[in-house]
Amino acid sequence: MFEQLGKIEKRYQEIDEKLAQPEIATDLKKLQELSQERSRYDDIVQKYRKYKKLAKELEDLNSMGASGSDEEMAALIKQESAELQSRIDTLSEELRLALIPKDPNDEKDIIVEIRAGTGGDEAAIFAGDLYRMYSRYAQDKGWKTDILSMSEGSGKGGFKEVIFEVRGKNAYSKLKYESGVHRVQRVPVTESSGRIHTSTATVAVLPKAEEVDIDINPDDLRIDIFHSGGAGGQNVNKVASAVRITYLPTGMIVVCQDERSQLQNKIKAMSVLRTRLLDAERRRQEEAISSQRRSQVGTGERSEKIRTYNYPQDRISDHRIDLSVHNLPRVMDGDLDGLIEALTTAEHEKQLEEQQV
Repeated sequence: MFEQLGKIEKRYQEIDEKLAQPEIATDLKKLQELSQERSRYDDIVQKYRKYKKLAKELEDLNSMGASGSDEEMAALIKQESAELQSRIDTLSEELRLALIPKDPNDEKDIIVEIRAGTGGDEAAIFAGDLYRMYSRYAQDKGWKTDILSMSEGSGKGGFKEVIFEVRGKNAYSKLKYESGVHRVQRVPVTESSGRIHTSTATVAVLPKAEEVDIDINPDDLRIDIFHSGGAGGQNVNKVASAVRITYLPTGMIVVCQDERSQLQNKIKAMSVLRTRLLDAERRRQEEAISSQRRSQVGTGERSEKIRTYNYPQDRISDHRIDLSVHNLPRVMDGDLDGLIEALTTAEHEKQLEEQQV
């Protein structure tokens, strides 16, 4: 760790020297690049320098104690040494965490896709419960949500599929661990005999792509306009505003029909398409990385059974980190902080272990 910190400090000093050169001051592009790089290193370098200063103070203090002070002075030195050691230990842990590579997507808005899995009507109802849970969580965080596309369940409630956008600070960093298969065990409202059923829904949390993230050739798109289905009054009957976009190279299809305006539906559909394509590219890159160097928490594999919601036992179990919590109604009402913090901690610990390999 300290070898890596030394290299960072050396690079930080090199940047300072370059920024002091007159020719850099007139090169705005280079000036901006160096300033941004320096900003990335600033916090960790200041902590490292503070760590070295405290370590030197502790060394000097211990030398004083070893030189044969009287009992009163020895007691004071021992107390001050313990306080210094505690501060050093805290800084050391902060430095370890600061060395964990930052996910470049953490601060992005997200698109969440929830789809009913096995379980028929009960799976659709569960998908609706998950949508409500995430919506409440977003509301508590002060984030904005906007449904992009939805397909309602067959009369019993919930969704066969619902796709929605979440806009807010660090939305992806908080909810990225939710990708995977969610399983529910309970007596469905559709069950008259009182038997417990097991149903599933899949969740995909994708960092929202901007136009600068991925370039789409217009010639690779087929755009179809059609009449919306479902509620919508006269607009459904008279105006063809729904949009279906097919990305020809892969056959990927995105449909958006929730807006009355054809233009708004097209904008939303393109946003979803960009995000899915960016996610596919990110997955290809992740597969190229050695599994030994990649955290296994929150990889977002759709086949993962990440969590079970057991209603009879009032228990939620996250299978990735062997964590069980109770008070299931509170969690389903959007209180996800405990689960998310535990998953974040587990990922950090995994990454710290990998750094030592």
